[in-house]
Amino acid sequence: MSIYDEKPWLQHYDPGVKRTLEPYPDVPLQKFLQDAAMQHPEHPALITDAVLPVLGHVPATLTYGELNAQADALACALIGLGLRKGDTVALVMPNVAQFAISYYGVLKAGGVVAATNPTYPPDKLAFQINDCDAKIVITLTLFYNVIKQIQPKTQLTTVIATNLKEALSAPARVLFTLAKEKKGGHRLEALASGDHWLADLLQRYAGQKPNVTVKGSDLALFQYTGGTTGVSKAAMAQHRALVANTLQAVAWTTVSEGELADKDRSQFVYLGALPLFHVFGLLVMLSQAMSTGARIVLVPNPRDVDALVEIIAHYQPNVFLGVPAMFNAVNNHARVKSGEVRFGSVWIAQSGAAPLPPTTKKEFEAAGAKLLYEGYGMSEMPTATHNNPIIGVNKVGTVGMPLPDVECKIVSLDDGVTEMPVGEIGEIIMRGPNMMTGYYKMPTETANTLRLHGGKHWVYSGDIGCMDADGYFTIVDRKKDMALIGGFNVYPNTVEKALKEHPAVLEVGVAAVPHETKEGQETLKAWIVLKEGASLSTDELIKHCETRLAPYEVPRRFSFIKELPKSTVGKTLRRELVLMEMSDRERPMAD
Repeated sequence: MSIYDEKPWLQHYDPGVKRTLEPYPDVPLQKFLQDAAMQHPEHPALITDAVLPVLGHVPATLTYGELNAQADALACALIGLGLRKGDTVALVMPNVAQFAISYYGVLKAGGVVAATNPTYPPDKLAFQINDCDAKIVITLTLFYNVIKQIQPKTQLTTVIATNLKEALSAPARVLFTLAKEKKGGHRLEALASGDHWLADLLQRYAGQKPNVTVKGSDLALFQYTGGTTGVSKAAMAQHRALVANTLQAVAWTTVSEGELADKDRSQFVYLGALPLFHVFGLLVMLSQAMSTGARIVLVPNPRDVDALVEIIAHYQPNVFLGVPAMFNAVNNHARVKSGEVRFGSVWIAQSGAAPLPPTTKKEFEAAGAKLLYEGYGMSEMPTATHNNPIIGVNKVGTVGMPLPDVECKIVSLDDGVTEMPVGEIGEIIMRGPNMMTGYYKMPTETANTLRLHGGKHWVYSGDIGCMDADGYFTIVDRKKDMALIGGFNVYPNTVEKALKEHPAVLEVGVAAVPHETKEGQETLKAWIVLKEGASLSTDELIKHCETRLAPYEVPRRFSFIKELPKSTVGKTLRRELVLMEMSDRERPMAD
């Protein structure tokens, strides 16, 4: 028996955290919502905030009973539109109440959800919507014209549209209609033939319930991820896997000692800033809140830090799940730095998706939060697999220990089989009740990731790490060349391809380099070789990229050079580009 089979981490679990949750219920994910709606139908589930002149905060509340009933109605509508069990529905929305209604409506109809980033450029949206074989998409009116533009490139037959204002309180809806709807691009005078308004469907099918049997073994989610090549892949998750991970996440903070032990989880207020189109927000935030009857204050645009801090100040959230860039942004906001806004209400704060800088953790806790701990997960194990403890030793720089029933090992980078001794690095492999079933329509990639080890299938993460004697894991490096910008995976190949489309560019290399001022964060840089006689400015390149890439994929730092460093077979050596950058930074100091 190896050290990993002994699971040393179990000896360091917090008091009250179960070592195993088996057997897991074989139920569909929507069972959490249905149970909450039955137990306390009038309890708030989703809060949509609006700040109005004179009136101040005027929130709109969707209760558990209302959310469940509207999801039922939408499920019936989708079936009426021809949705069959196992069909995919694409969601193109930020964090709005309609997202949750649509998500659970699709699941109740027996469909599979494919949520995509609404800020993607048209070609990237078209690829994902077409790749998942969606024939129906539900979107905000803000993105309706883009969806219609790409529809001929996809299999879409029906677009269901909803206006942002439909989730607002009555006073806020009036003001939005007068001041923001047309100016902000939300107003649609009419839909194309064959398309539908979400509000009309909900009204038409109100009070009806779908007659569909959804089992734990049915597919629930396509979560798009990427490999080292940057090719998007849809990780397929069954209902039972999402149910299991929801219960694992809840169990991790169900401690029997300390301040949290006596808290009523149904009274928790979640800060809904993590994007729901990302599995971190969709599962660890939305599903966990639904399973405990908690409420979520939705944040459609977390990059608006002024609005984010105001929501924190007003609603006093107890659970703050985010990425390092988000925690760093609120830490450095003037109202927080002055002490006007404190985080004393935050009992649970978890950071994921990127390494958490120690200074960010320290500053967030200094502003009143009980604890900011780092965790780890991936779309192929949707989604949480590791966390630091709430009460026990919080080892800064580690991602903590495997959650209940998650098995984890470090294997040799050379053969992928030999299990590495404590403290030595290798590839992280995992298995558990929350494993994906594979990548949709990609058997080769599935075989590369889901591999046999010791007679069982494991997810080979592609991440390099090590484990200490207590069972805490540390991520040493990530997939080769992949960058993490603002919590999102960014692939240099994608950025290079966009830059190469500019007629003045001969060659280009893109790599992630350490951010000059934000400790522990990365930023993109592009090295450009121009065609002979051509000239080009940084601003022109940025504008060129903004029409082809998501905002976080657009590089803001450029160098114009004569030639790229290449291998003997002509491949650009990105590591040499990074060394060039670091050398350039040191040169003024040396001079």
